[in-house]
Amino acid sequence: MQALALAILAFILYLAAASWQGLVLVRRVAPQPLLVRGLAVLGLLCHLPLVVSLFGQGAPTLPGLAASMVLLSAMAVAVLVAASLFKPVLNAATGILPLSGLALLLAAGLPAPAPADGLPPGVALHAISSLLGFAVLAIAAVQAVLLGLQNRALRQHHIRGIVQSLPPLTTMERVLFELVWVGMALLTLSIVSGLLFLDNMFAQHLAHKTILSLAAWVIFAVLLFSHHRLGWRGMRAVRWTLGGCALLVLAYFGSKFVLEVLLNRG
Repeated sequence: MQALALAILAFILYLAAASWQGLVLVRRVAPQPLLVRGLAVLGLLCHLPLVVSLFGQGAPTLPGLAASMVLLSAMAVAVLVAASLFKPVLNAATGILPLSGLALLLAAGLPAPAPADGLPPGVALHAISSLLGFAVLAIAAVQAVLLGLQNRALRQHHIRGIVQSLPPLTTMERVLFELVWVGMALLTLSIVSGLLFLDNMFAQHLAHKTILSLAAWVIFAVLLFSHHRLGWRGMRAVRWTLGGCALLVLAYFGSKFVLEVLLNRG
């Protein structure tokens, strides 16, 4: 019950921060980055006890669905708040924060992970790099959506509203590719560490995650190579980024949902 109360409070704080930033985007209120970050951090403080409780129970060999949702949503919020201090990515709060709060609420209603021994260092590296990489690429996905909206508005000669609130198009694209580069590096570390430290990444319960993660890696690799050599940008970059992120969502949560919820194999 306490976990659900914390999850609800975190969701309310995340939603308040996202709502304010959304109003900034449509030019209804003045930008208040300190307010948005402050609300997000307060939500994260309500979120963290749920993260700690996972380790208090003893983390499973690899995070299950509920644990992954709690860890990933916390990681995404923390990365967003930290990155917004150096890069113009705070607008991504309009998507990341509500999704993180919703993931937390859903995780609070799922079965708790079974107690087990702690993660070996190599497996911990794989799990952390996977979650961190997903968090960065989730921010990239929201950045891509905003870039797509900005591109479409400019093509239709709409220069008011959201276009006026976003950074220049070249800045939005540069930040998107910086996020994809960082996410790609972490995804590479995740795949390599999994191959080195997991018993068999192509075992039946891991095969879907491995294949979909490799497919996402290929998509991001093609995108980055083509951007560097062929000048890919704009809506093509948006579509490829969202395609890679969609595969990662299926990789990280699809098989876990089927196994743990539909088939009840926790």
